Order: sequence, then C-alpha cells, then structure tokens
Amino acid sequence: MCLALLVAGAALRQIDRAHFARRRPKAADAARLIALQRARANDLTPLLLLSGQWIQITGWWMLAGHSPLLAATAAVAVAVHFRHLQEISHFAVHGVLARTARANQLLAEICAHYPLGLGPLPARRLRHVRDHHPHATLDRDPNLAELRRAGLRPHASRAAYALALVHPLTPRGIRTTVAGLAAQLRGTGAWHRTAALAAVGAAAYTAGGSPALLCGLLIPRLLLYPQLAWMSLLVEHTWFDPDHRTGTPAHIEAGRCLRLYPQSRTLAAVAATTWLPYGDIHHYAHSAHPGLRWNYLPAVERHLAPPHYTPDGLLLGTDTVARRHRQALAAAPQPETI
Repeated sequence: MCLALLVAGAALRQIDRAHFARRRPKAADAARLIALQRARANDLTPLLLLSGQWIQITGWWMLAGHSPLLAATAAVAVAVHFRHLQEISHFAVHGVLARTARANQLLAEICAHYPLGLGPLPARRLRHVRDHHPHATLDRDPNLAELRRAGLRPHASRAAYALALVHPLTPRGIRTTVAGLAAQLRGTGAWHRTAALAAVGAAAYTAGGSPALLCGLLIPRLLLYPQLAWMSLLVEHTWFDPDHRTGTPAHIEAGRCLRLYPQSRTLAAVAATTWLPYGDIHHYAHSAHPGLRWNYLPAVERHLAPPHYTPDGLLLGTDTVARRHRQALAAAPQPETI
C-alpha cells in the first residue's frame, strides 16, 4: 500500500507536466510562451498535481512506522514534498498555477498554506509581488532584511557566517520557525488554521503512528523543510554585491540574479527534484518574467542572455554562492562610528 501510494502520487503529478509540455518550444520569447500558457491554463491539472504531493506524503507516513531507517528516509522525503508545495503555491501567488484567480487562491490555501501553517495567501502576495520583486537586493526587500536578521551581515565572524548558512537548524532559527507558526494561529479567525494543522497531525498519526508524527511531520516542518527553503533563498540573488542596472527587466535581473549549476546537468537535475523544484533553479528567468509558469522557464531562459554570475555550487567547489556572499560581506564598508 505504501509503495502504491508513492507511485500513484507520482503518476498524478505527471499529468500537469504532460499537459503543459505539449507543443512547448525548446527556446522562445516570453510573449510566445505566455500565449501558449494561457491556452493550456486550467483548474484540474493543478489540483491533480497538489493531490499527488499529498498522496505521496501519506505513503511516506505509512512507511515511517516500519523501521528507524524508513522513518529517517520519510523525514527527508516529506521535507522535500513540503518544499515542493511551497514552490507550487508560489506560482499561485503570481496567479499562474491555475486558470482562475479563485482556483489559485483555494488550491494554494487548502493544499499548501493551511496544512503547512503558512500565512494567508494575500499577505504573501503583498510581501512577494509588491515588496520583493521590484526591490530585490535593495534595502526595501523583506528577503534581504530576513538574511540580515539571520546573521548575514558585513564583517560577521567566520563562525557567525557558518551558522547563518544553516540558520533554520540553529536554536535561534528554530525559535523563529516556531514563532512564525504560532503567529498564524493567533488572531480573529485563526481557529481554522489551527484546525487544519491538527487535522494534518491526526492524519500522520493515523497513517504511521508516532514515527510518522515525529519523522513525517514535526521534524520536516520544523527543521528540514525550513533549511531547504533557506538554501533556496541564498541562491536567488547576489544579495550583497548586485550589479545595479537600468533597462529591460531581463537586463536588470541579469545584474542581481544568479544561475546555479550552469555546467552540470546532473547537479541541476538533483536540485530541481529536491530543494529547487518547479522552476526555482531558473529563478533568474522567473525574476525577468514573473508571469510565466515554471513549465516554460527553461525555454525563456535559453532565450535570455545569461546572468552575470553562474556559480558551480552552493557550498562545495571553487566557485560557490557561499564564498561569494562571504567575500561581498567582508568587502562591505565599515559602519561609521560617532
């Protein structure tokens, strides 16, 4: 039964992929791809995609109760699924997951935001579309402020910088995650979000007992998934040394975005199936054309000039994002003293 659920969920997810892949060019400009996207837009395949994620999560919950090794495997797998759900709902924020605005709202809230304890979708839309996209890497960008609060600040010590790279796994980061969850469960009308989280916990326990509740829900949600999302945030932009430009959106974004693993199809594929899913590895193309669904980002990326920074890795290698961020912070001017 466990394996059947994993296979069935994976199969359901491929329906959306196949639907949007029909007659998709290998490379094209954004206008052509948006026209194709609009012709393919629907409300059913996104529902099947999200349902497939939760069917697979249920399969992992069931497996978690069979042995400690399977419980550990389930913890990693469910964290990856949670990361996928976050990224799918990100495209609902941009209004391109489903055909109608109502479907985008309902699918993202019911299948991602409610069960993961994320905030209301309209609030995320304001933060992401209004505050982040036009101001990426600028002081007004809330994501940059979040990185600074985690310890990525000029002239931070080597130890402080290393801890900032794994911030969600540190005691301070865990407190931030828990506080964020708690904030969503307070206030008028928050009872339904509390009920949704309780229902997810009950489903995990029913499927696999205590191992599923611990390794299939709590550890992924509180530790592993936040770390995967944090890694994704780190590789979105050259946060601390962007090449500020004017001109077309693509030219502007090429100066403050990066493209990870440009020479390694294997590493890019691994990232795309785990911590940079649903087009997140093509974040440069998304920043230049945020109205495109993830299915079309590779095609528009091939049509764009490459960004100014194309690192080989996040942590390992000679040209890494972590090293560049560290050098940029070290080279920042010292704050003035009075």
